Amino acid sequence: MRFDELDLEDAILDGLDAMNFIETTPVQELTIPVILEGKDIIACAQTGTGKTAAYVLPLINELSKGVHAENAVNAIIMAPTRELAQQIDQQIGGFSYFIPVSAVAVYGGTDGITWEQQKRGMEKGADIVIATPGRLLSHIKLGTVNLSEVSYFVLDEADRMLDMGFADDIMHIYKQLPPSCQVIMFSATMPPKIRTLAKTILKNPEEIKIAISKPPETIMQTAYICYEPQKINILKDLFSKKRPQRVIIFSSSKLKVKELTTTLKRMKFNVADMHSDLDQSKREEVMKEFKNGHIDILVATDVVARGIDINDIKLVVNYDIPHDPEDYVHRIGRTARGTGGEGLAITFVAPEEQAQFKRIENFLEKTIYKIPVDPDLGETPLYEPEKYARYNGKGNNRKTTKSQGNKTQKTSANKRNQTRSPKN
Repeated sequence: MRFDELDLEDAILDGLDAMNFIETTPVQELTIPVILEGKDIIACAQTGTGKTAAYVLPLINELSKGVHAENAVNAIIMAPTRELAQQIDQQIGGFSYFIPVSAVAVYGGTDGITWEQQKRGMEKGADIVIATPGRLLSHIKLGTVNLSEVSYFVLDEADRMLDMGFADDIMHIYKQLPPSCQVIMFSATMPPKIRTLAKTILKNPEEIKIAISKPPETIMQTAYICYEPQKINILKDLFSKKRPQRVIIFSSSKLKVKELTTTLKRMKFNVADMHSDLDQSKREEVMKEFKNGHIDILVATDVVARGIDINDIKLVVNYDIPHDPEDYVHRIGRTARGTGGEGLAITFVAPEEQAQFKRIENFLEKTIYKIPVDPDLGETPLYEPEKYARYNGKGNNRKTTKSQGNKTQKTSANKRNQTRSPKN
């Protein structure tokens, strides 16, 4: 479907035309008409499908008509991280170029000056407030924001917010809104806790599901079955063959991210880390340097697995296994993002992680190719996820490969080179 087939204002269409956005994505085609009708909605769509535009366009379309309260907050968009809040704010700026709609991003990890700027933006009645739950709740408690005129309440990546422990904050904010407020919920997954939240805050909602949350087929998924100490040597061997560029390495632990970054710096790689211990200005600086190509490798926790709009990542490495299969999908989805391009994802699997990795394979309904580890890096464990599941993932009774036989995994590694409608 084309955007000009939707019931959007001419100024919106002019902006989309100027940005050469002609065709809708599936999630935009299905959700924009429902939101324009004023219905509550719950949509299951993963990052990279164009979901940000799916709710931003109808919001600014309705706000542009001039029928809402002036000098008042008319829409709240909740996001789990400051990075996603900033990204949404940027997209609103682009889509509303020809429209007098104002927005302010409200998030933590900033200094007093930024707090005052956010406060003034809300007090002057920014049409749209894009906020992380904790920071918006702080403003509510201090009386620096009035939500009595809000007409639209959007929860983006609702599952992620619940995973991060924001359920109570969300409910507290929701209770400040008028009963007539339209509620729009987007989630990459639909676990029971999301359905419970939906039943609590949505009124006769339309439910839209965009496929299953699985990686694009253009991403080549591979894995190394190895011992934990071998991971850094495999990584060094990978990068010795070809200079790393546009690489994200994910780890679930802040401590491991810091240690791995230090180790890679000692190896003379151009690397930086990204995690929640960094203050906001440092995180913005690192992301800018990475986007500009001044940093080759970004080592990160899952804080950047969702909501970061970087379109040309060459390689994603899972240094350890993410907690959930959905997190794996979001991690590797940083490469080949919605552009039809190719990407490469490599996962390191230690013995105690094998059962967890098998869960990912079961979720994907596919067997991920296991790259043989270079024999110079030592013997490797067999891939026996059922055994490690029995031992509750503790990895006792480890079994290494032999130099001969059909279970040998000591062959040389065969490594492969890595080589618009609006997307979120």
